[in-house]
Amino acid sequence: MAAWSDLTNDVLEHITSFLAFPDHYRFGAVCKNWRSVSKRRRYPPAPQLPWLVLEEEKETRKRKFYSLSDAKHYFIEIPELHGRYICGSSHGWLFAIDIKINGILVNPFTRESYELPPFPAFSDDTDVTTLVDKLPSDYTEGPRNGTFEEMRIKIVFKAILSHDPKEKSDFTAMIMFGCMRTPAFWRPGDLCWTVVDGPECSMQDIVYFKGNFYVLSPSNVVYVMDFESEPKLIEVIGPQLDIERCPFERYLIDFNGNLLLIKRFCEYEYDDDDDDDEEEEEEEEELIVTVGFDVMEPNLEENILFERSNIGDFALFLGRNCSIYVNSSHFLKCKRNGIYFTHTTYSFSAEKFGCHDLGVFDMTNMTVSKFYPVEVFPPLVGSPVWFTPNPW
Repeated sequence: MAAWSDLTNDVLEHITSFLAFPDHYRFGAVCKNWRSVSKRRRYPPAPQLPWLVLEEEKETRKRKFYSLSDAKHYFIEIPELHGRYICGSSHGWLFAIDIKINGILVNPFTRESYELPPFPAFSDDTDVTTLVDKLPSDYTEGPRNGTFEEMRIKIVFKAILSHDPKEKSDFTAMIMFGCMRTPAFWRPGDLCWTVVDGPECSMQDIVYFKGNFYVLSPSNVVYVMDFESEPKLIEVIGPQLDIERCPFERYLIDFNGNLLLIKRFCEYEYDDDDDDDEEEEEEEEELIVTVGFDVMEPNLEENILFERSNIGDFALFLGRNCSIYVNSSHFLKCKRNGIYFTHTTYSFSAEKFGCHDLGVFDMTNMTVSKFYPVEVFPPLVGSPVWFTPNPW
């Protein structure tokens, strides 16, 4: 009987086509011959469920990831992410901001990266470049609730890409920045971000769909990005008021060739903080908790929204990332007709409890459950972000 190490390279390469990203490294650890085959990377990794990008380990500075497929944590040395806040993910790339408000776009596994230009003014009276110029040259970190620490959390609400930069070099990066979540874009070679003219309201989400960027407003207005002459937003779906209940957040997603609008509903729960001194009054802390979602499908031709009762065999992954969907029937540990979500807001509850609001909403029985062990994330480090590894 032939030894495993004697399998032909053709057979071994075929085996690698069925392996998820972490299994390629386990495969290469078997023996010298297998390691040689794994390094050729003839096949891309097999599809897997999204990972969560978590915080940086303080002692080792390694970035912590959580793989939903095998329910394991991975600690990976990625110097480009040292001390950086993750504000978005798209096509396997991460948008990251350091303490001096410098932004980069990086593929954490290929180590390819792009330096991003200074972000637009944070508000009418707060210009990022002016503030950073006042920093000492040896400044590395500020107080937990200081101006710069807070600014890098709030300056970019979301960031996405039109294409994978490895496949198309003339991609477009879009961000929603500042208190009003104003859209702005950048392309490789540009010296600055271009701010897009639009309505003065706090935008909710942005998505790249069928060759165009679409932006969503708080009144469920859907706009398409017009890049001709002066970039601006053009309304394609008129206002659709939420009469019965108001969503906490809204998302747009390219769902299997269809555009979906997702509404997220939250409630406030209260934590009783009993003080040892009986004379002091008991304080209640607010805790934001997700309780459900509604799924709508915009009809861009008829200018209306249709409600969907389910998403069938699929699962959605929503948060600060470019929204993701997968076919749950391809994965053992994925909830069918489910919406996985992460904590995406910064509030007083996040300051005390950390980014606690992670879970999965089952559209079949309308319940919320946990997919991740209860863990309090350090405040102001940033919300966990969904991420699809794109290692080669």
